[in-house]
Amino acid sequence: MPPAAINETMYVPAIDIAPFLSGDPIGKQRVVDTVAAACRDIGFLVIAGHGLPADDLARAFALTREFFDLPQTTRDKWHPTGPSKQRGYHAFETRGLAHTLDANVPRDLRETVFLGPLEDHRDHYRGLPEAQPAYWPNTIPTEPEGVDEAVTTVYRGFERLSANLLRIFALALDMPEDHFADKIDKHFSILSCHHYPALTEPPLPNQLRTGAHTDFGAMTILAMTEAKGGLEVKMPDGSWAGVQTEPQELVVNLGDMLARWTNDRWRSTLHRVVNPPNLEDAMSRRQSIGYFMHPNFDTSIECFPTCLNSGDEPRYPTITAGAHIAMKIEKSHNA
Repeated sequence: MPPAAINETMYVPAIDIAPFLSGDPIGKQRVVDTVAAACRDIGFLVIAGHGLPADDLARAFALTREFFDLPQTTRDKWHPTGPSKQRGYHAFETRGLAHTLDANVPRDLRETVFLGPLEDHRDHYRGLPEAQPAYWPNTIPTEPEGVDEAVTTVYRGFERLSANLLRIFALALDMPEDHFADKIDKHFSILSCHHYPALTEPPLPNQLRTGAHTDFGAMTILAMTEAKGGLEVKMPDGSWAGVQTEPQELVVNLGDMLARWTNDRWRSTLHRVVNPPNLEDAMSRRQSIGYFMHPNFDTSIECFPTCLNSGDEPRYPTITAGAHIAMKIEKSHNA
């Protein structure tokens, strides 16, 4: 399978993970080794053979596209009113991801529908008040008909896939395959349905569809439509390389939690979504659906013993998953 994006010195590799999922011993180890190299060298990979039905993604893209075509007043009906900031609809230019890295740039040129976990674990965390917003009920659009079922179906598919990817990651880090199992049984992962419309006026200086940032959680799984002005990854040599998948492929990138867990042995890589060359080109309209894997709220994010060489110290202080995500979200909203 050819590389998904070529750079003079590095590329984002495309990896078929089907041999791992099928349990073939030789193929399974090959997948683990290839994924480990990608995580170490660049922190991004493109995967095939993942088992997520193409029809489920196509339906979610089509119906959320119809939602984003509704009048603004209709879309705004699904803006969340509860304490969780990652639920429901958030309008164009209301968030700025580059601010999570303290960059002083304008807000992002996109609008989004967010879903949080589909299970309500607030009772489990009743003694931890700060965890309550992480498991707050969803605010899911019901127009057009079927959009709520479509996005929850995709959430479930990404949920299963992320658990399988964590099995691969565990083996790649010389840990038992089920290492992450008890750390994700009450996860608070986020599904984000992003819409990048064709622009009607020029952006502000340094304003992008999504500003340069690293992702907050353990990993991100991303499906995206083909359009001008898309995902770019900062390569190890400092250059930016565009990533566009083939049909049935998904992008996977590591988040800040895995960088902390691995003492930076694995990379949480800077990336952005750039503006199209012709801002008013209708064909530049773009969508993506991303699943941001956040483990259980009280999971400790501290260096894995297999990632700490003798005599070395962890580069990061220990923090819980919940505290780490809350800090990042607050910055993105303070843009």
